[in-house]
Amino acid sequence: MLKIARYAGLAIVFLFFLIGGISHFTNTEMFVSIMPPYVPFHLAVVYLTGVMEITAAACLLFPVTRYWSGNFLFVFTIAVTPANVHMWLNPELFPDIDPAFLSIRLVLQVVLLAVIWFSTRIPHEPTVQPLTSS
Repeated sequence: MLKIARYAGLAIVFLFFLIGGISHFTNTEMFVSIMPPYVPFHLAVVYLTGVMEITAAACLLFPVTRYWSGNFLFVFTIAVTPANVHMWLNPELFPDIDPAFLSIRLVLQVVLLAVIWFSTRIPHEPTVQPLTSS
C-alpha cells in the first residue's frame, strides 16, 4: 500500500511540475506578473524556471535520477516561495484572485514539499542478518 501511495505522489508531483513548466510558456504574462519586483529579468526567469520544471519533471520518470530531481524540486519549491508570499501580502495587486486562495496556496505549498520528499525517496529494505552458528 505504501508503494502505491509513493507512486501516486510521484504522479502528482510529475504532473504538477510538467503542467506548471509548460504554463510558463503558454501563460507567460501571468507568471511575469506574480514575480516580486526585486527579482530582475522577469521574462528570462519565467522561461528559465519553466525549462527547469519540465526537465526536473522528466527526471522523475527515471529511478536513477528521481532522488536528485526530488532534491532539486524540493529546493526549487522553497526558492519560489517568495513569489507566493508576495502575492499573499499584496492581494490588491491580483484582483482576479480570491485572497483566500492565496492563503490556501501557501498551505498547499507545504503539502507539496511533503509529497515531493515522500515520493522521491527510495525506501530502504530491511537487511536480514544471516544466522550463524557458534
